Order: sequence, then C-alpha cells, then structure tokens
Amino acid sequence: MAEQMVTAVAGTLTLAYGVHPAEVAQIPVGTATWNYRVTTRSGRQYFAKVYLDRASMAREREAVELAAFARSGGVPVPAVHPTREGDLVEVVGRLPMSLWEFVADAETAESGLTGARWPAVGTMLGRLHRHLATHPAAEPRLRAGAEVCDLKRARARFERLIGEYGRHDDLSPFEEWAMDAARQRLALLDRVAVVLDGLPALTEQVVHGDLSALNLLLRGDEVAAVVDFQPPRPRYLAWEVARIGCDPRTVLLGDEWLTGLPELLAAYRDEHPHVHVDDLLCCVAVGCAYTLASTYPLAEPLDAPASVDASLKAYGKARHESALVLLNRLTEVKEVLNDALL
Repeated sequence: MAEQMVTAVAGTLTLAYGVHPAEVAQIPVGTATWNYRVTTRSGRQYFAKVYLDRASMAREREAVELAAFARSGGVPVPAVHPTREGDLVEVVGRLPMSLWEFVADAETAESGLTGARWPAVGTMLGRLHRHLATHPAAEPRLRAGAEVCDLKRARARFERLIGEYGRHDDLSPFEEWAMDAARQRLALLDRVAVVLDGLPALTEQVVHGDLSALNLLLRGDEVAAVVDFQPPRPRYLAWEVARIGCDPRTVLLGDEWLTGLPELLAAYRDEHPHVHVDDLLCCVAVGCAYTLASTYPLAEPLDAPASVDASLKAYGKARHESALVLLNRLTEVKEVLNDALL
C-alpha cells in the first residue's frame, strides 16, 4: 500500500503540478492526511499533503485559502503551489492533494516554549490575529466569555463516557485512566462554572483554528512556520492564545511559563496594539475552562479508536495534568498578568 501511494503521489505531482519528483518519502505525521517530502530532479523540495476524505475537500480548500491569506499578511506560512490550472488544491486527479514549500531544518514546538521563543511566538501570534481580523468571513465582535464552553453539554458527555467505560470489563490501562480523568473533570465542572461566570465579554474572530505545538515550527528561537490552518470560523482570541501559550508540554516543564507567558503577551500586544486587554488577561482562564470541559482525547478509545496511539495517550495525560495545574493557580496567574499588562 505504501509503495502504491508513493507511485500515485508521484503521478499526481507530474500530471497536476508539472513537478517531476526524483524521490517521494512519507513523513510519519498527521492523522487526517498522508504527508510526503518531495525532492525534484533539481534538488528542490516540496511538502505534499494528501487528503484521505474526498467528501471534506470543500473545507480543506477553505483551510488552504486561509493559510494563503495569513501568508499575505506577513505571517510565516509556507507558500502553497497551485496546480497547472491555478487551483490551490488538486481534487480531480489521481489523489486529492495540496503542495507546499518544504520547511527545512525546523522542529515542532512539542518540546515546549522557553527563553527567547516566548516573545518570538507572541510577535507571530499578534501579527496573525491582527491580519485575520480583516478576513471577510467574519468581523471581530465581542461575545460573552462564559459562552466559551457549554457546561450542560460537557456534563452529559462526561456522564456518557463514564457510563460506557463502566459497562466494559476489559478496559486497557489508557481507558481506565480516561474513565478516572472523566470522573475528575465531571466533579470539577462547578468550579469551571465559577471561572466562566467571572469572564468579561471577549473578542471572537477568525483564527488559525488549531494552533497547537505540532503546527508551530521553530528554527532555534525563531518561528519558522505556522501550518495546518482550519477553515475560517470565528472563535475566541483568548482560546487560541491559550492553545499555544499554555500548551501542556510547556506548562509541565516547570514554572517558567509564569514569566514566559507575560513576555509572549507583551510581544503580542506590541504587534497587535488594538487588541482588547481582556483577551490577553483572560487567556489562561479561558484555556483552563475549555480544556476541563472537553472530552478530548478521553473519548477517543470509544469514538475513534484508530487514532489512539502512544503520542495521543501521552498528550491526553499531559493535557489533563496541565489543566489541573492551571485551575489551581488561576488566582496567582491573574495577579502576574495584571502586573505585566495593566
């Protein structure tokens, strides 16, 4: 199957893009796509993203268009290469595919944010949000912060998970952990409600949509690229700032995030001076509440068992543990951010 896919990728590159590959090598990352590093006969490299679900191609095209829009605003997004017909996504050939500039000598932010990476990421994120505020899909607007998550729906989901896991006698170690974590989160929803009730109105606008450590590429202390945009839809700015500023692997490194996050937010505001300060002051509370009310990835063994691998298990446990850390330190964080930004 792998060799057949490589042959099909090479054929699509030639027919749809006029690119003649000397080598096509699969990159073992991604769940919704198969990804390949392409090297041409002249030595030029591309990143080919093959989509597994043709039915979702309208959404994928929107995501690629959003990435191109962000790049036009000076955000470090790899260039997408059009087909011979000028399309950003190939949908009629052998494989549905998009073709991108290859980002060499870069690593994901999975090792966490440290040192000079904090302000570098803040500058990139401020530029991204400032430019995406002009996207025609939705104008920025204020929305009640308490609506960042639906606790009634979250309660029902946790109860469903606990019930379904409880009906199985042969749970794996990860499933046993997921059931216990679901019980913990269900018991914490009343505390989450208090956090939500204390939030002011916050900005909602078009954002990246999946700005995780996996989708932020670093070269040393600099941001090399932002990848894997989602289709343009309005979401809370504070939520996206928390996605990367309070990434679980960063929070669990130690207490540096308490000094690094203010640096990220200060650099963000320097790049995006019209941002409402509440969007920055409340990012930790928003990220904490959203995570504790989420069933991801606790539900994956039931709903998407094929996605459960060692990486997901490790991320799930880190996400849960870091959310508990944030919850228990919200008062301290509020004081730190107030001192830094007000």
